[in-house]
Amino acid sequence: MQKVEDIMAPIQSELTAFESYFKDSMKSDVALLDKVTQYIVKRKGKQMRPMFVFLTAKMLGEINQVTFDATTLVELLHTATLVHDDVVDDANERRGFFSVNALWKNKIAVLVGDYMLSRILLLSIEKDNLALLEVVARAVREMSEGELLQIEKARDLNIDEETYFEVIRKKTASLISTCCEAGAISVQAMEHREKMRKFGELIGLAFQIKDDIFDYGSGEHIGKPTGIDIREQKMTLPLIYVMNHSTQEIRKELMYIMKNEFDVSAKIKRVIQVVIEYGGIQYATTKMEEIANEALTLLSDFPDNEAKNALIGLVHYTMNREK
Repeated sequence: MQKVEDIMAPIQSELTAFESYFKDSMKSDVALLDKVTQYIVKRKGKQMRPMFVFLTAKMLGEINQVTFDATTLVELLHTATLVHDDVVDDANERRGFFSVNALWKNKIAVLVGDYMLSRILLLSIEKDNLALLEVVARAVREMSEGELLQIEKARDLNIDEETYFEVIRKKTASLISTCCEAGAISVQAMEHREKMRKFGELIGLAFQIKDDIFDYGSGEHIGKPTGIDIREQKMTLPLIYVMNHSTQEIRKELMYIMKNEFDVSAKIKRVIQVVIEYGGIQYATTKMEEIANEALTLLSDFPDNEAKNALIGLVHYTMNREK
């Protein structure tokens, strides 16, 4: 598997330049706001979303100022949703660091998220990037709908596979599809925007299924199962599969645990054991690979270049990553 450093190589200079560009986009005259946003910027993750924007743009054309604007809008949206998600989930940590709401309380976290969303609107209007604003606004709507659909369905724990895919398409995949579509728009490759949107959506689905699998252990069950989704009563693909492909007795047992004993360690282990035993991990892995291969097929018509190869590497990294 390619290392992240190799995948980043064709766009390394752009990613480095983007860091200061992104910091500038969040500057404010309010000292408290600046303090919080600097804290967020310092703890950024692997930059997966900027990579999708820059690599798509470079595969289809020349990275330019609009590409930097597109990446900024996407990253502002991603950061705002993470800050708001931590409030919604009452989470105290994000990537091993204290979350914004843990340090500054919910009220400030919500307002910081709102500020970032306002920056998206203002930057789009200032730069006359209305096509990008439309794509990002659609992602905001879909992500909100996905979260609410998940909350609505979680109450009865009777979610089917079709609903599961609808939730993750909106909640997770919409942001990666926005990255790829925005990358195409930024280099005026309008004839390819739909195809790249679909590519990003499929990668987003595969990405989420991989996250689901982590809850039960990774690879050949190496790695420690976390059971976090079970504790949070989230219906993941491996569990949904087993609910629909096991005996009535097993279904009843799993349903009872998920409703009443979801935070008991021994019961979480039991759910993990049953899901593995009944082929839930195997099914989810196969589904993830099918979806990722469908995404890769969409790239086959584009001429080979360094950025395309890196984008293919990013797809493989998504499926084979270990955390």
